[in-house]
Amino acid sequence: MSTDVDAPVETAQAGPPPGRTPRFVVAALVAARNGWRQLTSMRTALVLLFLLAVAAIPGSVLPQHAVKTEDVAKFYAAHPDLAPVLERLWGFDVYASPWFAAIYLLLFTSLIGCVTPRLAEHVRALRTPPPDAPRRLERLPQSAELNVDEAGARAALKGWRTVRREQPDGTVTLAAEKGYLKEAGNLLFHSSLLVILIGVGIGAQWGWHANRLLVVGPDQAFCSTLQQFDEYGLGPQVGPADLAGFCLELTDFKADFRENGSPISFQATTQVTDAHGTDLGSRTFAVNHPLRLDGANVYLLGHGYAPVLRYTDAKGVTQETVAPFPFTDGTLTSLGVAMFPDANGGDKSAQIGFDGRYLPTRDKAPYLVSDFPLERNPVLVLTAYRGDLGLDAGITGSVYELDKRQIEAGRLKRYGEAKLLRKGETWTLPDGSRLEFVGTRQWITVSIRHDPGEQIVLVGVILLLVGLPLSLYGRRRRVWLKLHPDGTAQAGGLPRTEYPGFQDEFASLVERWRR
Repeated sequence: MSTDVDAPVETAQAGPPPGRTPRFVVAALVAARNGWRQLTSMRTALVLLFLLAVAAIPGSVLPQHAVKTEDVAKFYAAHPDLAPVLERLWGFDVYASPWFAAIYLLLFTSLIGCVTPRLAEHVRALRTPPPDAPRRLERLPQSAELNVDEAGARAALKGWRTVRREQPDGTVTLAAEKGYLKEAGNLLFHSSLLVILIGVGIGAQWGWHANRLLVVGPDQAFCSTLQQFDEYGLGPQVGPADLAGFCLELTDFKADFRENGSPISFQATTQVTDAHGTDLGSRTFAVNHPLRLDGANVYLLGHGYAPVLRYTDAKGVTQETVAPFPFTDGTLTSLGVAMFPDANGGDKSAQIGFDGRYLPTRDKAPYLVSDFPLERNPVLVLTAYRGDLGLDAGITGSVYELDKRQIEAGRLKRYGEAKLLRKGETWTLPDGSRLEFVGTRQWITVSIRHDPGEQIVLVGVILLLVGLPLSLYGRRRRVWLKLHPDGTAQAGGLPRTEYPGFQDEFASLVERWRR
């Protein structure tokens, strides 16, 4: 027998048999299924909710670009080594950071995965009648023997979902169930979190906010444009053209205080004009009672005083300024500056600035702190500075204090001694120029906000407040009653959830049957 060495040899083909899924695909599908189950578990949702709360802490501790850029600049100046690291980690833009968005989206997905299956299961439970009575009711946690007819049994089960069944031997069974609101409360509670997340997300994308200091008087009115806001923050989907169009003029402000200096009430009166120049009339608003306009709400934050100063230089040229002084304590002791860059013909080396302290009520020295927030005996203490104010240097600075770098460099020098002024008094400086303390105007700070998700969040909070008590105090339980043809009856009960009071409730139900 010979062997043909040149005959072709058949080799086994690698790979799975036809019609079978490759192993790596199966492994990937199993991993995806397990990952989805883990993500949509209630434990994961609670962990993500906790992480979201922890992730929001840096946004409350660190200054944010969207809230106040000046505070971020101060943090850079105070911590020059730490600030760049935090900037790379989105520490100054926490709510716009990718890691915060990742936690937010994972929590959103987890809640959807938790609520949807449970909602379908709850609907199925509502449509499914209570099961028939067990064969041995005496084995249930609660059971009893009694004599009752069907009419009396049904009367005692008022408010229970009851199903009647007849057995072949003539026995009638009544299956009753109660407590579906517990699961409904659970679903409402978790759905409310989902609704709140949706509302917050919409507000973050399409909302905007701005702050503005507003002084009494038509010359201090402003309109809702980016150029006239002191600071602002726009959502990613908001542009300058999307801002609500209106103009505000502060016409009056009233504040009431107790004799110990604690506030009673604040009320601002404004004249409102819409984007087309139509006068909308006078509107008032107060703390916790915002001014509601079409497309934005205006909130009252704080108030203070703005000294009105009139400066006449040595050449007889007069300028007047209204200088808001920010307060430093509860009695409205206020610090601020008044600058006249155009004094003395606009010569940079001869510009005039005044660093001051305003006390609404002060009767005696030392003139450091006010005695009361209202103007009963106002005092203005000023120190004059002459030289280059540094306003053209192009360096960002505060409008409420003189540039310390100019003072340290000797380009801005103290000019004479400090002076105490009362309303109507005039101060003559060494070069013959004069400064008159004309009076004061009141100012307020307002926060202008538009949040399109506000109503959605409100609905979510209402759902949460309704669902939480139902979830905590709802108890699902079942009772059965067997009515035998000989007139005897057996009763049994079973709580579907932990319910320490079920024994008393079942005993009360049996007592009503017996009566």
